[in-house]
Amino acid sequence: MTETPVLALPLVQPAQAQKHVTVNEALSKLDGLACLTLASATTALPPEGVPDGVVYAVPPGAVNAWAGQAGRLALAQNGGWVFTTPTVGWRAMVRDQGAPAIWDGANWRLGAQSLTQTGAGVSIRSVDFDVALTSGSSVTTQIAFPARAIAFGVTGHVIEAIPGPATGWEIGVSDDLQRYGSGLGVAQNTWVSGPSAPVVYWVPTALEITALGGDFGGGTLRLAAHYAELTLPDAV
Repeated sequence: MTETPVLALPLVQPAQAQKHVTVNEALSKLDGLACLTLASATTALPPEGVPDGVVYAVPPGAVNAWAGQAGRLALAQNGGWVFTTPTVGWRAMVRDQGAPAIWDGANWRLGAQSLTQTGAGVSIRSVDFDVALTSGSSVTTQIAFPARAIAFGVTGHVIEAIPGPATGWEIGVSDDLQRYGSGLGVAQNTWVSGPSAPVVYWVPTALEITALGGDFGGGTLRLAAHYAELTLPDAV
């Protein structure tokens, strides 16, 4: 056997010369894979100048040095890349998505908390985005909750103060404008922490932000939507 069965760490062979090379390579791989953090699971073009130890999950369609390596992990090492094949059930934090993930044998499932032998599971996500408050009495955000999401709530901060005439604001959805907060302030770093009883949104759903005391005259919010999704078992 020339490498370990799980992490594919190279093993020193009998009477091998320059044993330190093999040992150092194994330690470098272990350093990158033991507490696995992925810089990205969607980047298809290998970035340049990546520090040693940074790991990417290679997606389908990857090119250049990653061509033909889809589904594997690319570990930056000595100016190049060392590839490792993950095993079903491996967990990682995907930094550019801000979510943990589980490898299901074909994809990194963002937010996955469970994974059955047939592919079913529960994923929990927190997705943040900035909202510019354009002039007017209300603003509709981008889609915050995907179809069939089980919503837990919304949190956020005012990151650019909201000028008058508005003196406050509330946040919810079209059928309940105060579901996630009301009477909220306009100063920078005013916060909203709006948990709610879990509710299912059967269609993609945006947030509605309504001005109080007058129209919005500007300002920016940074909001995070928190929700769960259920995944189906594999088709047969």
